[in-house]
Amino acid sequence: MSTIRFIHTADLHLDSPFKGMTGLPAERLATLRDSTFTAFANLIRYAVETKPDFVLIVGDIYDGEDRSLRAQMKFHEGMEQLHAAGIPVFMSHGNHDHLAGNWTRFELPPNVHVFGGDVEEVRLTIRGQAVSIYGFSYKERHVRSKMVDGYPVAQDHDAIHIGMLHGSLAGDETHAVYAPFTKSDLLAKHYDYWALGHIHLRQQLHEEPPIVYPGNVQGRHRNEAGVKGFYEVELSKTGVSLQFIPTSALVFGRVDVSCAGLQHANEWLEACKEALESFTAQYGAGIVELSMIEVDQGALELFGQSTDEEWLDVLRDVIGDAEPLVWVQAIRFAKHIPLSAASGALMQSVIGMMDGWGADDWKDVLKDVHQHARSVKYVEVLTEEDIQEVEAGAIALLAVEMAGME
Repeated sequence: MSTIRFIHTADLHLDSPFKGMTGLPAERLATLRDSTFTAFANLIRYAVETKPDFVLIVGDIYDGEDRSLRAQMKFHEGMEQLHAAGIPVFMSHGNHDHLAGNWTRFELPPNVHVFGGDVEEVRLTIRGQAVSIYGFSYKERHVRSKMVDGYPVAQDHDAIHIGMLHGSLAGDETHAVYAPFTKSDLLAKHYDYWALGHIHLRQQLHEEPPIVYPGNVQGRHRNEAGVKGFYEVELSKTGVSLQFIPTSALVFGRVDVSCAGLQHANEWLEACKEALESFTAQYGAGIVELSMIEVDQGALELFGQSTDEEWLDVLRDVIGDAEPLVWVQAIRFAKHIPLSAASGALMQSVIGMMDGWGADDWKDVLKDVHQHARSVKYVEVLTEEDIQEVEAGAIALLAVEMAGME
């Protein structure tokens, strides 16, 4: 039995608008908005250099159903490069770029097979090894039915069977649940590999056979932190090897800054610079949030002398046009603050009240922001982690204010 080698990618989200990224200078914002194209170019470059047997793209090539002309042009150029290198591509459309969208079409080169609205099988032979690839494209944005039921059970046991499915585990509501499935549903098809898309977190749901989410190729906001990319897969009837290949043009991340013993603004700025230099040395360009940890009484008094906006503006000025790009999106405080700063009766009362709030209470408190007609397009869905950070920030702000009053 031969071993085949292919690239499994998904969720390119070309031309993502990067909601909520306010304050960036124009040239930096252009770099950010080009990052999905840069990540895609990194993928194409790797494929042309390494020449896999084929490439799988499992949904959400584009960020929206209207598919901007520029995004289509960039994708077409990438497919032409793969065509020139003799690399077949099998792709499906997902909930973001479903078939019912309205867009000006580019004709794709003949090496690209686009799955239609119903589950279909494509057969090919690679160095004598029969391969069957199954997939479908979303007919419309909201596909709630169990499309997995339309995938046939593998019959030819000598062939390699690969399923492409843009969807989510039934019952997992951390993302919008489309084309739901269970692991049992997938395993019952007796395929050799399940190439998934839709969930932007890289993860392997099952090992034998592999059921894999590669994640997206470029993080788009703070909840998509870390290095993004795709999988290069070597697969035979007897085994599999997965290698993660990074593509991120820049990385969203969170960086801790120790504030222990800080008494002067220049000390804090130097601590922030060192933390950011460490981040860029590891990841390259990035959009980061700085988390203030080990905030003692002296540091609280220091922070109380200026507003958060002033501290952030000064830090951005100090960083300037550093290369690689590193943009500090926000400054946050760890939840735990010195007992001396939180020991007052008023502080304890407020902290106790907030600790007693549930998710619904926090959503009610924050509804003016998350339900406002003009701001809603710039903010993400409120998560448990967001609530914890809001609470931590509120406690830290109260501590800073009270320290400044002493």
